[in-house]
Order: sequence, then C-alpha cells, then structure tokens
Amino acid sequence: MNIVGALLAIAALLAVTIGVGVFLQMRQSRPQRHIPHEVVEPHRLGAEKLGEVATLLQFSTELCARCPGVHRTLSSIADAHEGVRHLDIDLTHRPDIAKHFRVLQTPTTLVLDRDGAIQTRFGGAPGRDVLELELNRLAAESTSV
Repeated sequence: MNIVGALLAIAALLAVTIGVGVFLQMRQSRPQRHIPHEVVEPHRLGAEKLGEVATLLQFSTELCARCPGVHRTLSSIADAHEGVRHLDIDLTHRPDIAKHFRVLQTPTTLVLDRDGAIQTRFGGAPGRDVLELELNRLAAESTSV
C-alpha cells in the first residue's frame, strides 16, 4: 500500500468517526416520545407523591459531572411552574431502578404527566426551552380534562 492510499484510508476513517460523533451528540439531548406506556409509582422511587401537573424525574449518579447543573435547571423550572415537581434519584446505589428504566447515561430525565405516565425521555442535559414546551403541553392537557 502506498502512502497516498494510507492517508486516504485514515482520512475516510476520521470522517466516519466525526460523523458518528456528531450524530450521537445531536441525538443525545433530543426528546424521545415513543416510550412504552408505564405508570411510575412514586413510592418505588422513595417519594411520597408526584406533581399535580407534571413531574421532572432526573436520574443521576455521584460521579456525574453534568448532573448538578441539570438538577439546578430542573429545580428552577419546577419552581416556576405551578403543580410541577422535580425528583432527583441517585442511581449509584440503586442499580435495580437503573435497569428497570434502562438508564444508560446520566443525567437522564423523564417527564411524567400527573398520573405518572412517562411522556418524554431525555438522555443527557435537556434544553430548558424544550422542557418548557413539554410542561406547557401537559398543563394545557390537565386543564382541559
């Protein structure tokens, strides 16, 4: 193999690697709505109740670098919306919950409706604007019922 062929092979491999990395990064903070229907019981998570409109359920670990920032964001969003509650579950010593909810990265955030049904799932740090839209949608649904 000549040097030009080797450089072209390395360049192609580098381009594919960058492309896959960009794709995964873009996909990471997007909301997922095609979630199997499941109702989350607050007692299983160590909470007494869920929010009257919605619950922002955050899964974290002790070693997660982005989790404290996401915690502050979700708490401030929950404080700004009537009937919205923020729960932060540390998965460090709860592998059963991590396995049940298929949490492969932290932070992972689930948006639950007032009944505890999972509406949206975010892997990574969710965007504030997307969370605001989800909460406004759930608030509109809860007032129309």
